[in-house]
This record gives sequence, C-alpha cells and structure tokens, in this order.
Amino acid sequence: MAVGAAHPRVLGYLGRALSLELSAVQQYMTQASLVELWGEGEAADRFRQETVEELQHAERIVKRMLTLGVAPAASQLRPVTHAGDLVELLRRNAVLEDDLIAHYAEAMRFCLQIGDAEQQAFFQTLWLEEQQHGHELATWLASLQSPGHALPQRARL
Repeated sequence: MAVGAAHPRVLGYLGRALSLELSAVQQYMTQASLVELWGEGEAADRFRQETVEELQHAERIVKRMLTLGVAPAASQLRPVTHAGDLVELLRRNAVLEDDLIAHYAEAMRFCLQIGDAEQQAFFQTLWLEEQQHGHELATWLASLQSPGHALPQRARL
C-alpha cells in the first residue's frame, strides 16, 4: 500500500489500538512491580512477559502507522487499575484484553467493508494474538479461583 493511501478511519483504528496497547503495557508493568512487592515472583514474571508482548504489539502498530505515512500518537492512555489481590488484578486485566479484542474485531470488519485486505490481515493477526492472551488470562484466573487455592488479601493502593 502506498504511503498515505489508508482510509482515515483505518488510521483512527491504528491510533486507538496504539493507545490500548500502551495502556496494557503500563498496566502490566505496574502490576509486575506491585505483585513483586507482595512477594509473588511468579506472577510478577508473568506480568513482565505480558508487558513485553503488548509492547511488541505497540511497536508493530507504530511501524504500520509510519509505513502509512502517519506519525504515531497514543492520545488516551487508560489509568492503571488497582486491586487488593491477584485475582482482582486479573479480572481487571480481562476487561482490558476484552476491549483490545473487540477493537481489533471492529477494525477487521471495517477493513472488510472497504476492501482493504492488507489492513484487515494486520488487524486480524493482532486480534488472534489478543484472543490467545485473553484465553491464557482466563486460564490463569480460573486456576487461582479453583477450590483449595487461597490468596491472601493485600492492602489497596
């Protein structure tokens, strides 16, 4: 696709995706430090891995925007959500992942409508990866909510 040839709404989807991905980076990075303070090193490592994966998504979006001749700008980062325990952190992360999945699905549908197969494929790849993140998060959450797995309550931030 030629530089500058993308539909303005596709560029909007890219900008919003960048904001959501960087919000996820901020959230996971903060949560990694928080749960490490709680003494939960394994959870901290998992959050750090999520940080890296979301940062990689953000980098791919930035590259796509530059390829399309647009200066990347994440205009609306969400504030980090707080919780008193790991289960509640994961529940809040599930909301963010669901928002990412829904955003990419909407972007794919729009690209399909306008016949932009290249951008549709780009969004579809991110959509599939976020669905996988969502599944992994749900599995982790379910394992923590299983009978016999008690989590200590932490002080709220």
